Formats: sequence, C-alpha cells, structure tokens
Amino acid sequence: MNRRTLLRTAAATVVVVACGPSASTPGGTATKSPSPSPTPAAPANKATVELAKGGSFTFTLRPDKAPQTVARFAQKSRSAFYDNLTFHRVEDWVVQGGDPLGTGTGGDKVPSEYNDLPFKTGAVGIARGQDPAINNGAQFFVVKKDSDFLNSQYTNFGQLTSGIEVVMAIKIGDRIKTIKIE
Repeated sequence: MNRRTLLRTAAATVVVVACGPSASTPGGTATKSPSPSPTPAAPANKATVELAKGGSFTFTLRPDKAPQTVARFAQKSRSAFYDNLTFHRVEDWVVQGGDPLGTGTGGDKVPSEYNDLPFKTGAVGIARGQDPAINNGAQFFVVKKDSDFLNSQYTNFGQLTSGIEVVMAIKIGDRIKTIKIE
C-alpha cells in the first residue's frame, strides 16, 4: 500500500468514527472533536418523533436557516441514532433529549449555526456548552413556552406543527422510539 492510499484510508476511518456508522447500521458514536459536515442526502423538511410510551410530535425542519444542523439531525435520525435514547432534561419551559449518554454530557461537537428564527413555543433547537461557537451534535430541545432569551444564542432548526400536548407530557427518562424524516 503506497503512502497516498494509506492516508486516504486513515482519513476515511476518521470520518466514519466521527460521524458514526452508515445509515444502514443502527446506533452512532459520540466524539470529543468537531465532526465534519454531513454528506447531503434526501431533502429533510419534516421530523416526527415517536415516543416509546406512545404519542408523537412533528416539526418542520429549516434547512434554509440551519443547513448543516438539519442535515446532521436527519442523518442521525435516519440511521436510528436516536432510537431508545431518553429525554434527560424536563423543565417548565423545555424538554431536551438525544444524548447518547443520557446525562446531558454526551454528543459530538459541531460548529454553531445561529440564525434569526425566534424561540417561540414549539421551537426546536440544538444544545450547546459554554463555547457559543460549538453546538452539541446530538442533543435537541423543544421549548414549551416563548423563550426569547435563547434567540441568537442557540441554533433554532425547526418549529413544532403538531403534538404540543405530547411535548408537554414528556417526563425525564421518557424514551424516543424513533424519529422519522420526510
């Protein structure tokens, strides 16, 4: 194997490890360094989250405002990454889930995509840590009431279109059965 082939193979391995397995393999991996941008797939305009306890909620996706975030969320959803993960944070104003560790500390690091979408009731965003330039690549949240203090501080990538009553009834530990992307 020549040096060029070896380097290509190593780079491909790094991408697979950072982004998780292909869409045909359930699960995913969490990484500590920023992940590359996802490869474009079929357009993603709507997501439906089905809960293991029953019930679902649907939201529009906004690839026009957060293209990499939507592509990453759609890829993870299609690969069953979120299946059986929990909602680990539930407060009077927000529900948050999608952490592969279930503790609020898991998920890969990816660049932030701020936009002008307001965090009104039903807005869907991506979690982040202390560094505003870095988003969490897995954890997402839905606001249960207007949360304008999040505007321009977190990436907003969707808006609830149905199932607000399901979101309001989510409890800590409730499991995601699956997320369907259309």
